[in-house]
Amino acid sequence: MKKAIIVMVLATALGACSQTEKGAAVGGLGGAAVGAAVANDPVQGAVVGGAVGAVAGALIGHASESGQCRYRDRYGRTYIDRCPQGY
Repeated sequence: MKKAIIVMVLATALGACSQTEKGAAVGGLGGAAVGAAVANDPVQGAVVGGAVGAVAGALIGHASESGQCRYRDRYGRTYIDRCPQGY
């Protein structure tokens, strides 16, 4: 039951994220899980794996975006518009 609630909360939270943010979150979680499973020291493996996974996931997520950026105003509302030149 607890796992189902955690999965639902994560899915809802990731629904408002950009592809870069989603990639970083999924990569970080996956990297931490794999790092903890294969390293001699599970904590150190989770930290290193999470960091590497988050960076890789963010890069992959950013590459999949189509020139559209997600912006947030000072009231917390998000909107999508074209990215600035060179982004």
